Amino acid sequence: MTYWKQNHNKDTLILYGNVDIRQVDLGFRVAGRIEKMVFEEGDEVKTGDVIAVLDKAPYEASLAAAKAQLSQAEASYARLRHGNRPQEIAEAQANLSQLQATYDNAVVTLKRQEAELKIQASSKQNYDNALYKKLESEAQLKSAQEALNLSEEGFRREDIEGGKAAMETAKAQLESAQINLQDTTIFSPSDGILLTRVREPGSIVDPQAIVYTLTLHKPVWVRAYVSETNLGRIKPGMKVQITTDANPDKPFEGQIGFISPQAEFTPKTVETPELRTDLVYRLRLTIDDPKGKLRQGMPVTVKIPLSS
Repeated sequence: MTYWKQNHNKDTLILYGNVDIRQVDLGFRVAGRIEKMVFEEGDEVKTGDVIAVLDKAPYEASLAAAKAQLSQAEASYARLRHGNRPQEIAEAQANLSQLQATYDNAVVTLKRQEAELKIQASSKQNYDNALYKKLESEAQLKSAQEALNLSEEGFRREDIEGGKAAMETAKAQLESAQINLQDTTIFSPSDGILLTRVREPGSIVDPQAIVYTLTLHKPVWVRAYVSETNLGRIKPGMKVQITTDANPDKPFEGQIGFISPQAEFTPKTVETPELRTDLVYRLRLTIDDPKGKLRQGMPVTVKIPLSS
């Protein structure tokens, strides 16, 4: 609850407000089963402290699979980029030579059958068989020649670019798997106190489900309101003194950090019905609280020294 009052002293403006400390809801960015909840409610944590951990096994397996896929994609891309090995080209040349010999023999056989058919020393069937064999070996020879040409020229640019794209995709999947594994651990983003512990080990959580609520040590603010008549007496950066009911003789130092540009009615949860209709401007005051004595919602008195 935030409320306000103010005096009309020429030298000092007095406001009343409440401490407003930032809170952070902490959760995992990935789903899983909670393995560890390291701290209890009320425990103090430092920046970087591990406060909760998911079961890592599924994400470690995904990372291993992503690494294997990347290795395979890199090998395929290297093969496409470097072309065929000399041994593969030599094999294609040997195959071409063998089929060339088969073709040459088929041509000789066909000519022999053609000559014998003219003198009726051979049948038409033998001639047709020799012709078929010559055509078949000729087609195989052309296919082998094209295979050798492709082997010597290497792979098409489109194939190489496709292999590169597949490798980049595998890299991205590996990075995603690494990030997911990292996200199985929650680290404290700042110094603070754990206000609530929402889950327990063994709980199955969805992404972004709240696990802890952390109250930050810094920044510590006071939320107060100033009337329109006093708005011109203050400005951002002015020094203030803030006291609590528990220690009125030990003020905290602070300054005006923000003045709302928009007027609003006094909060309905405070003051009398008459005052609730007044237009006020919200202030945010930053406080130096090195010992962490201020707590969320604590009522405070704000004294703003004014220049003459």
